[in-house]
Amino acid sequence: MSENGDKAGQDSTDARVDGSQQSTASLSSSSPMDVDAKINSHSFRYSLDFPSIGQCIIINNKNFDRTTGMNQRNGTDVDAANAMKVFAKFGYKVKVYNDQSVEQMKQVLLAASKEDHSHSASFVCVLLSHGDEGVFFGTDGSVELKYLTSLFRGDRCKTLVGKPKLFFIQACRGTDLDAGIETDSGDDGQTRIPVEADFLYAFSTAPGYYSWRNTMTGSWFMQSLCDMISMFGKELELQHIMIRVNHKVAVDFESISNVPGFNAKKQIPCIVSMLTKEMYFCP
Repeated sequence: MSENGDKAGQDSTDARVDGSQQSTASLSSSSPMDVDAKINSHSFRYSLDFPSIGQCIIINNKNFDRTTGMNQRNGTDVDAANAMKVFAKFGYKVKVYNDQSVEQMKQVLLAASKEDHSHSASFVCVLLSHGDEGVFFGTDGSVELKYLTSLFRGDRCKTLVGKPKLFFIQACRGTDLDAGIETDSGDDGQTRIPVEADFLYAFSTAPGYYSWRNTMTGSWFMQSLCDMISMFGKELELQHIMIRVNHKVAVDFESISNVPGFNAKKQIPCIVSMLTKEMYFCP
């Protein structure tokens, strides 16, 4: 028996037991939980055997209400155009929404989450705007990013259960700057799954950091993402593609700025995956 009173063979959470509550072990089934699956009962690759690969929604916020104090995001239209071209190339039905308020963003994504995705293999959302850690900006203010993405959870969007839901987020996540450092070269049947499963969040930058955007050529992250998907989307699995995106942003870009303290800075994207299978854009 463990220190918190867990019984052998039972499931428990890694949380402190509150004396005023039942232990986590006592809340589980009276018999051990069997999660073994029969051999060869499933595939480790998401199926693309649907009439459509899916829908791609792009929210592109460039101009902001004066009351927000946020600058115009010059270069974001390049990002939106590149993303539209790349995902359309792989068969996605792309819809672009420009300069959306918080309420408009909520309504766009709520409506998308309520659509019937039964005939789709996946869902893609590209979010382009100002941001901060955990929040994303509409033209008139901010909203928790989790609110927008949670609309597609398994318990809220049933027709995307078990299918990949991919979010690509170009936005700052704080005000830290990365100065860089020198380096030497050198399924068959029914099964229950978590409601948070099958999401991938590709953030343009690490938590707490600025995200860089060139006013002429677009953001470092979206340039790299579109280039790598275009180059490798027909052969590589998505997370292998994202490693190449990370590498390109980390190695090929460095800021050029006249603003004190902002010159010669670096950036690294951050990929958070809850995918349960391999995602390919082509069969």
